[in-house]
Amino acid sequence: MTTKLTMTEVTKTYGDGDSTSTVLNKLNLQVKEGEFVAVLGPSGSGKSTFLSTAGALLSPTSGDILIDGESLLTKDKMELTQFRLEKIGFMFQNAQLIPYMKVEEQLLYVAKIAKQKSSEAKKRSSYLLKRLGIWERRNHYPEKLSGGEKQRVAIARAWMNNPAILFADEPTASLDFNRGKEVVQMLAEEVKREGKAAVMVTHDERMLGWCDRVLYLQDGILVEK
Repeated sequence: MTTKLTMTEVTKTYGDGDSTSTVLNKLNLQVKEGEFVAVLGPSGSGKSTFLSTAGALLSPTSGDILIDGESLLTKDKMELTQFRLEKIGFMFQNAQLIPYMKVEEQLLYVAKIAKQKSSEAKKRSSYLLKRLGIWERRNHYPEKLSGGEKQRVAIARAWMNNPAILFADEPTASLDFNRGKEVVQMLAEEVKREGKAAVMVTHDERMLGWCDRVLYLQDGILVEK
């Protein structure tokens, strides 16, 4: 079983001199293929910083991060951008769909910027939309979708580039319990089905039953409970 994410002694500080604030403090984490990991923590504990650092949106102050065995620290800005397109999927709290694009176009746009062949992209998008139960909505704009449907599209879009790992930031925060449960179940199923990995930051402990591990971010480190 391959390791999809390795964070070794990762520290992230802000400021300088006397005003330095340490958000991540020599944090360690490994997430293996097929694992769906939840990260909890109180507001202000650094969950968003953790997710952004793990997902190559922020650079760590020190330490190393490997995704699919490749170190992020060895890559320049352009290489990191391409690496994110190829290896990392992101899902956010409010779906963040492009308002003037229809559902299927959202997925094909990701494929285009990731430089996938159009025939392969079309096949992949069709598969994901059918898998997630939104094929019939493929020609609708986001404004015509329910909150749950929008998040299903967000899941499909996040998996579109066939990433090694998906990072989800409070993906159920704008949904009621039943719709949130559907979204988390789908995430868990796709992680197993595709042989990938996912890390979800959440505050909703009702969603933890579908996760393989639950970690708490405390004082800049991850504690398993």
